[in-house]
Amino acid sequence: MKELEEKILKEGKVLPGEVLKVGSFLNQQIDTDLLTKMGEEGARLFRDAGVTKVLTIEASGIALAVMVGAALHVPAVFAKKSKTTNVSGDVYTTVIHSYTHGKDNDVIVPKDYLSETDNVLIVDDFLATGAAIEGLIDLVGQAGAKVAGVISAVEKGFQGGGDALRARGIRVESLAVVESMSATGLTFRA
Repeated sequence: MKELEEKILKEGKVLPGEVLKVGSFLNQQIDTDLLTKMGEEGARLFRDAGVTKVLTIEASGIALAVMVGAALHVPAVFAKKSKTTNVSGDVYTTVIHSYTHGKDNDVIVPKDYLSETDNVLIVDDFLATGAAIEGLIDLVGQAGAKVAGVISAVEKGFQGGGDALRARGIRVESLAVVESMSATGLTFRA
């Protein structure tokens, strides 16, 4: 998505440790016009896939997941990083390693929100090593549901997670794929 790539080049910041900071428009302060277009593009890509739910992990993927869900007219669900008092009953649970935060998180989704009749589109802001997506795929599998595919706003292609998922036959659509990244700049996959 050209508009997203241009925004990354204009406002994104490359930080040490192969971190791309896009907080000024994607996940802390949100450019709502751009996010609306991203949601519409995600929906266009999966319009004929029979998606019944959109699934992400809190917190940075929620905005994009909601926009994709709204464009597809299906619910958006997010996996919580901890069980809270307002989550009752049985839950699906898995462990996901956060690349950005460098720690493992136990994530949960109440069993009421995913079922074997669902065809789930997984959405996240970043796809790097694929750990978050793998965890979400595990939750979908625990529910007996199907994975319709994966949408990431930004894929760090040089970290291989998206390619590994594609090699397993999972449909992955990234709105921008960063091919290389350094303190002097970044390039996108053609």
